[in-house]
Amino acid sequence: MSASPSPTLPATFSRTNPFASQLRENRPLNQKGSIKDTRHIVIELGSSGPTYQCGDSLGVLPRNPETLVREFTQKLGLHDDANLHETLATSAILNRVGKKFVKAVAEKAPGAAKDKLQAICADEKKLEEYVFDRDVVDVLQDAPGVHLEPSEIPGLLNKIAPRLYSIASSPDHSHGEVHLTVAVVQYSSHGRTKQGLASGYLANLPEKSSVPVYVQPTRHFHLPAPDRDIIMIGPGTGIAPFRAFLQHRSKHGHTGRNWLFFGDQHAKTDFLYGDEFAAAQKSGHLHKLSTAFSRDQAEKVYVQHRMEEEGAELWRWLEQGAYFYVCGDAKRMAKDVHAALLKIVSQHGGKTPEQAEEWVSVTFAKTEKRYLKDVY
Repeated sequence: MSASPSPTLPATFSRTNPFASQLRENRPLNQKGSIKDTRHIVIELGSSGPTYQCGDSLGVLPRNPETLVREFTQKLGLHDDANLHETLATSAILNRVGKKFVKAVAEKAPGAAKDKLQAICADEKKLEEYVFDRDVVDVLQDAPGVHLEPSEIPGLLNKIAPRLYSIASSPDHSHGEVHLTVAVVQYSSHGRTKQGLASGYLANLPEKSSVPVYVQPTRHFHLPAPDRDIIMIGPGTGIAPFRAFLQHRSKHGHTGRNWLFFGDQHAKTDFLYGDEFAAAQKSGHLHKLSTAFSRDQAEKVYVQHRMEEEGAELWRWLEQGAYFYVCGDAKRMAKDVHAALLKIVSQHGGKTPEQAEEWVSVTFAKTEKRYLKDVY
């Protein structure tokens, strides 16, 4: 009698074992006239791909653009080396140069270029400034004729790391697929146009392309119980997880109220998913929407200003048990939002600045775990 077959365990996908997903949709979210390029990316996971929950992130393993790889290898006279080309395309950062590469080029550069680059490398401050906005091709342009051995090049370059994007869809709303909100980083320096590695990779991918991905589960950025209110602060691409939250709460009939703060440059061109949020308001799933379009008036207005304007009501929501979520830029926005929250708690909660700090940072964030951030 033959043994019954053992059940097949689902595959575990990770940065070292990504799932080969397929790009299903790549469309601009900004309207004509915007100076920004933000994309709505839909990735097909099917029934065999990784599963996710609201609040999770998607790890994307990007690839360098063929044009940049070719430009780099041609400068070194190595454009016929197919193995080197593929290694560089998939594993080495080319769009931002590191000090190790500059020092190696300075060591081997011919003539006057050697003296110039070695002088830069000898001064740490000058070296910091030099690498700040250069890529590998910029460096080779400063050292024409330099020769590097193919075997040593990968070791001189920083390794590509996966880029994590906050997921912008609920798995129960969008079966078998995952949505991302991607701001395409693009700029010019040293006479050349450049793009961010991951955002440029996704923006330039044609539909049906294979995309290596995996899910990075969140440790803390989860939805609360269905009857709890939530306040979401998500300017720019920080809107992503809150689109997922609203989809999920609507799909499952959660009774808690939802208040969204969104900000960007111009209402006419940069209101990401504005039509969806208008529909959510009309259907009663989005109870309050507060927007801040910074360039639509003489004085710049940001989400933290809208928070302060509505401070009394915001404090009432917090007193009644609302959870407070922040997603987006860690350096400035999250700090400004935190400062505005302290001000609101002090002003409308009748607390001294010290008591407000204690309540926000300890009681609210750590004890009650109602202050949750997904910042980067």
